Amino acid sequence: MYAVISKILSKFFKQNTIFKHGFNISPMYRRSTGKIIEVSEDLLEAKVKIPISYKNKNYVGSIFGGSLFSATDPVFMIQLMNILGNDYVVWDKSAEIKFKRPAKENSYVDFIFTKEEIVKIKERVLEEKEIDLKKKIKITNKDASIIYAEVSKIIYIADKNYYKNKRKKK
Repeated sequence: MYAVISKILSKFFKQNTIFKHGFNISPMYRRSTGKIIEVSEDLLEAKVKIPISYKNKNYVGSIFGGSLFSATDPVFMIQLMNILGNDYVVWDKSAEIKFKRPAKENSYVDFIFTKEEIVKIKERVLEEKEIDLKKKIKITNKDASIIYAEVSKIIYIADKNYYKNKRKKK
């Protein structure tokens, strides 16, 4: 459903605008309490804010760990899907969060891919047909001087034709 809406909207809006506002109005993402606040035009960088509020404050007054985690969950996958295009299959494979200290103020996360990283992903998929990509991010305060949590993600990326054939064999 989201892909269809995105395709229609792409006739009227830039991809980064659709990415930002699409996430922010999506019911599944809104419930995380995260908000995409910036997206680069090439989609290589996205910044998320997790504001502390009555919706995510836990018993001890810090941001509920589930909100921190869920606000980071779908971003890399959707970001890569949009950067790589329709010739690839992208799935979140696993994720882990390590809490460092309570987040008692608004928190921020930067999701970054470099152009070189995207080239390397494409080269590896061309050669290997499917890969697991490891990405790490930090949930911090506004100036990134305090780390509240570290999130490690493994993202599965495959050539779409290879993936379809592989699924037929099962």
